Amino acid sequence: MTTHRFEPTRYWNTIGSHAPALRVSDGDTIITRTIDAHGSDRHGRQVSDRPNPQTGPFYVDGAEPGDTLAVHLARLSPDRPDGFMRDRVAPNVVDPDFVATMPDSHLLIWDIDAAAGIATPREPFPTLGKLALPLDPMIGCFGVAPALGQAISTATSGPHGGNMDYRGFRAGATVYFPVAVEGALFFIGDGHAVQGDGEIVGTGIETSFEVEFTVRVLKGKRTGWPRGENATDIFTVGNARPLDQAVQHATTEMLRWLTTDYGLTFAEASVLLGQCVEYDLGNIYDPAYTMVCRLAKRWLPR
Repeated sequence: MTTHRFEPTRYWNTIGSHAPALRVSDGDTIITRTIDAHGSDRHGRQVSDRPNPQTGPFYVDGAEPGDTLAVHLARLSPDRPDGFMRDRVAPNVVDPDFVATMPDSHLLIWDIDAAAGIATPREPFPTLGKLALPLDPMIGCFGVAPALGQAISTATSGPHGGNMDYRGFRAGATVYFPVAVEGALFFIGDGHAVQGDGEIVGTGIETSFEVEFTVRVLKGKRTGWPRGENATDIFTVGNARPLDQAVQHATTEMLRWLTTDYGLTFAEASVLLGQCVEYDLGNIYDPAYTMVCRLAKRWLPR
């Protein structure tokens, strides 16, 4: 098992079967950098086009269609002292007749103090003043190449992953992606220093990251949609529009997981979900919405 330090020189605005940037083995760890959603690097230089340019892809030896790629997010570190966000909620999260009353959107610059663990607006707000938000770094867009030679925009998401903008994609989480092509071809980018549920202004506090992650190939393990776990929960991710379809995908994937891996009957899985499930809202701004079906590990059989 090797640790690779990879310095990217090009980025992708689609997730697809592009030429591998680096070939790694099952169990290897990669330390690399991502640039922000508008294509600026840690020095503030624009080095790629928007949206959500991706580092990679990383070819994982042994990964084949029908396997699952496990990606453990070990470290997600903002690597420059500023980021940006928009200051207007998306029209699709308010009443239609309210949209016409909303002001224009502006780009706001935030200062990021990694040592203090906070982000503050460069210009104080009239009422909120110098609002200080605790840093909570997460990855907004990542995934594996889809099947059939597709190259899917990093503005949206699907079974392959993509622009899901879920706050649970923090350091310490392990995320599972269904492998559709040889080598899996894993991409990562779109780091947020802070973000609320739904990414309802169309951004988090967008900045560049240094990231560290480990990849594992689960041979013969079939999954249909992204899955994940952390110290306390397991979760499944549905990406679709309308929102109820995203709920359906996430719930179906959780039922499959509980009955296949944990040996629960359908009735037992239904009981657990019926009384203990928690649903988290991922992205509700982009072409495909994201819903997450989450269950605490304490309810699972030992």
